[in-house]
Amino acid sequence: MDPTRIKRLLEEVRRGKRSVSAALEQLRRLPYEDLGFAKVDHHRSLRQGIPEVIFAQGKSRAQIVGIAERIAAGGHDVVVTRIDEADAEALRARLGGLSYSRQGRIAWRKQARRSKQLGRVLVISAGTADLAVAEEAAITAECAECDVERLFDVGVSGLHRLFDQGERIRAADVVIVVAGMEGALPSVVAGWIDQPVIAVPTSVGYGASFGGLAALLSMLNSCAAGTTVVNIDNGFGAAIAAVRILRARRAPRAKGR
Repeated sequence: MDPTRIKRLLEEVRRGKRSVSAALEQLRRLPYEDLGFAKVDHHRSLRQGIPEVIFAQGKSRAQIVGIAERIAAGGHDVVVTRIDEADAEALRARLGGLSYSRQGRIAWRKQARRSKQLGRVLVISAGTADLAVAEEAAITAECAECDVERLFDVGVSGLHRLFDQGERIRAADVVIVVAGMEGALPSVVAGWIDQPVIAVPTSVGYGASFGGLAALLSMLNSCAAGTTVVNIDNGFGAAIAAVRILRARRAPRAKGR
């Protein structure tokens, strides 16, 4: 149950439109719902502003569908990462309105879109081979009410492609940079602009890239101070980091919290 619905429920109790016992019935599954194989965290949107997201890898189709249905029943947006097309189709058969990105390996269904957006996130990829991770980041940020732009295939082998886009890059509030191989692009971007830069190493590259380890170490050793680095291929984590930055900017913490 999202914060808006909880507020509405409490207001109905205050006005006498709903009994206390009826409200308790609505709230009884907070903070989580035990499905046996999973504990669905209905309280997460209240704590973090973002509902629980399902990581499909390693889960059976029945488990993915079961968790997604309970998240939807709680009034939350449904987002499923690392899901293959067959499982997404099975989920769509149970949840109408589900969208799926084959490239990003992500499925989602949003409730009514909120009019106010958090801010502008620009997702940059070094190469076309990095697009799966970049698209995971972009769609995750869109599901969290960010205004997302994409800038793809502007890696260091041809930096004129990047520098041509200076106006777009500087218009963003947060920039996510996705790169494999030697992972140099985030350092270039972070040394050029003053917005927060979140670097995502990918597992793309030849043998000495060691499945993304070379890119990860390059980003961690960046001389562009303050660059945030997430784990290899973790586009989802980069998007959530961007959302947290934007939320902190929009709503400073209340005193005493």
